[in-house]
Amino acid sequence: MWLALAFVSAFFLGCYDICKKKSVHENAVIPVLFLNTFFCAILLSPLVLISAFSPNILVGTIGYVPSVSPETHGYIFIKSIIVLSSWIFGYFAIKHLPLTITGPINATRPVMTLVGALLIFGERLNLYQWIGVIITIISFFLLSLSGKKEGINFHKNKWILFMVLASIAGAVSGLYDKFLMQQFSSTAVQFWFNSYQCLLMLAVMIVLWYPKRTTTTPFKWKWSIILVSVFLTIADFVYFYALTDSDAMISIVSMVRRSSVLVSFAGGVIFFHEKNLKGKAIDLVLIIVAMFFLYLGTK
Repeated sequence: MWLALAFVSAFFLGCYDICKKKSVHENAVIPVLFLNTFFCAILLSPLVLISAFSPNILVGTIGYVPSVSPETHGYIFIKSIIVLSSWIFGYFAIKHLPLTITGPINATRPVMTLVGALLIFGERLNLYQWIGVIITIISFFLLSLSGKKEGINFHKNKWILFMVLASIAGAVSGLYDKFLMQQFSSTAVQFWFNSYQCLLMLAVMIVLWYPKRTTTTPFKWKWSIILVSVFLTIADFVYFYALTDSDAMISIVSMVRRSSVLVSFAGGVIFFHEKNLKGKAIDLVLIIVAMFFLYLGTK
């Protein structure tokens, strides 16, 4: 069941990436990100209100949001900072890079998650996992060659660095998610970390963006901004629920979630008419093959 939920999450995550690209295209990133966190919190607020005033309706279901202790709020706040760091780097990178570049880079997160498990939890990679890691590294190198055809130098382009940093923070978040979901209500974690992110982004927007709004890219309202929040809320909801299963493996769940690159890659082709697809498609196939080996190694 948890594996099926991971695939559902991957599909909506890909839709989220497409809408995110649409939302930040020729638009101010910081207010878009603030609105994303705001709408994510709003979408979950009915569950919080029902749980508080008519708990019998939702008790015993995944939709029930229990009250959490101050200590739990501390754990959730840490996740908010990790995820927000990933989002800020990721949104700026997606604004300035093709989806057919950012998607495959983001797909390297499972390797980072495995490395994190190796270093933090003392796990050891088997032969299949090492094959997957090596293929992923090769695909990343080939992807850098494809990027050069579009004037993107992987060594000097800061947006590539931003995307890599976003992926690292995302991998850290994935490892932390496994701990959180085994300890606390997944829906409570999702609501409160979105709420904290909203408050943090409000502060960032007021301090960093608002004073300079007339000298930077202006903000334009786009309906895709709401879709970003809708798709992300669904993707995270089923993802967190998958991790509540004691048998769920974060290495496999993370891997499956990165298959969202198939959806975002298709979106880059259909909606944004991105170029140099042949070379990138080969890189994408290598990443899929790498995920397959990683799956075999963690089966």
